[in-house]
Amino acid sequence: MASGSRRRFLKTASFTMAGLVASYRIPAWANGTGATGSAQLWSTFRDKRHELAAPLAWKPATAIASNAIVLDPSAAQQEMLGFGAAFTDAACYMLNQLHADERAALMHELFAPGEMAMNVCRTCIGASDYSKSLYSFDDSEQDDPELKKFSIDHDRAYILPALRDARKVNPDLFLFSSPWSPPGWMKFNRSMLGGTIRKSNLEPYSRYFQKFLEAYKAEGVGIDAITVQNEVDTTVDGRYAACQWSQEDEILFVSKYLGPLFRNAGISTKIWVLDHNFTLWGRAIAELSDPRANEFIDGIAWHGYAGEPSAMTQVHDAFPQKSAYFTEGGPQREPRQPGTRFPDPMTAWSRWAEWANSVIRNWARSITMWNLALDEAGTPYIGIHEQGDVVPGAPTTGRGVITIDSKTRAISRSGRFWALAHYSKHVRRGARVFRTNGVAEGAAQASTNPVSHVGFRNPDGSYVVVLSNRGPETQVQLILGSSSLGIELPADSVHTLQWS
Repeated sequence: MASGSRRRFLKTASFTMAGLVASYRIPAWANGTGATGSAQLWSTFRDKRHELAAPLAWKPATAIASNAIVLDPSAAQQEMLGFGAAFTDAACYMLNQLHADERAALMHELFAPGEMAMNVCRTCIGASDYSKSLYSFDDSEQDDPELKKFSIDHDRAYILPALRDARKVNPDLFLFSSPWSPPGWMKFNRSMLGGTIRKSNLEPYSRYFQKFLEAYKAEGVGIDAITVQNEVDTTVDGRYAACQWSQEDEILFVSKYLGPLFRNAGISTKIWVLDHNFTLWGRAIAELSDPRANEFIDGIAWHGYAGEPSAMTQVHDAFPQKSAYFTEGGPQREPRQPGTRFPDPMTAWSRWAEWANSVIRNWARSITMWNLALDEAGTPYIGIHEQGDVVPGAPTTGRGVITIDSKTRAISRSGRFWALAHYSKHVRRGARVFRTNGVAEGAAQASTNPVSHVGFRNPDGSYVVVLSNRGPETQVQLILGSSSLGIELPADSVHTLQWS
């Protein structure tokens, strides 16, 4: 914003706040300790990408504006685990296309604690839709309940090397793994495409998980958590690896087979269930309500392709001791006008940050985005779309968090990348989310206000606030105790403030 425009804003804002003092009195608790000094500011909008701007000064609050955001660090909520993306077969294959020095530089940028600092990432137990081929770790024409044909050889080519490289750069990298399907011979249809697992194979399948964890550990890649099944409630019409699980079967598997096996074998890997959409919050509550399964379930893995993030709060309220982890998805594709394109995945940072703010405000301890890397066409991909190709421009399937050009190896960074930077570069593991409320807003429910917000207090005592503005240019005021701070928010922008 030009200096003249800034002066006009400050003059107008001072007048506006003075005029609103009668309507918005400073709360009693605001007479306590406020903030002093200044807050550092990083912004993404137009041609700026997580760019450091001039610091903003905290001043004594004399009035509260109608659009003020009240920060209350005393109202601490969940402890953050972190942020990251998925090491799919496709993503690891694309990373492997880079020359060694190019790959090393990129891994440093993505995972080094002083850089993007990604620290919660997903791997696949066998093929997902974003794979070069369809495979499990026990492919067999005949039943193999003793798992004699079990092998992770497929992953030795480029998946395990990528995971080792990432954890070498960031030793605190938390990895969780998800299967898209059991081996085909375990299922009624004897295929990894759709269908369901036979109950008689639940016990061998628990040992399949154990062998996977042991084999990866032997390769120097420990896995910190697993989900029972990616997207338990869909078969995707047999377009790629999938397996439908009934609520009863998932409870049975965890309570009778997987949980006891992990406990008896001394396996510390956490068990997450559901790994599917917000709309299945009732199922999550039902599974946690089973005392046998509850004993072994660390938390719920959530996807965001259907429903609202507030579903996580419903489950949290019922089982506050269980954690919520966001493992795949992003801003809903609807509503949009018929015939219009999806938002450009390379610039949709404000939509992604608005969505991330809502997910975190509803108790998620982590956010893991889908597909760390893809090529310029959104591939490799083995699934078959209804239209026969990858949906162009779709924010969740059209691009990876980064794009590696299949011909030139040029690297480009998506809107998701830049949105993620505003969290992963500033919010440390163990940070506590704290309450941030607009003076006229509710706490967890999505707001019609184009400005969204979330706050964190890091273990070192520093504060972080992320603001997203998907609407036109505006100005907002932050209130912390007896102090206030004004900030200009350009249209379609994301901002991180950090102070001690």
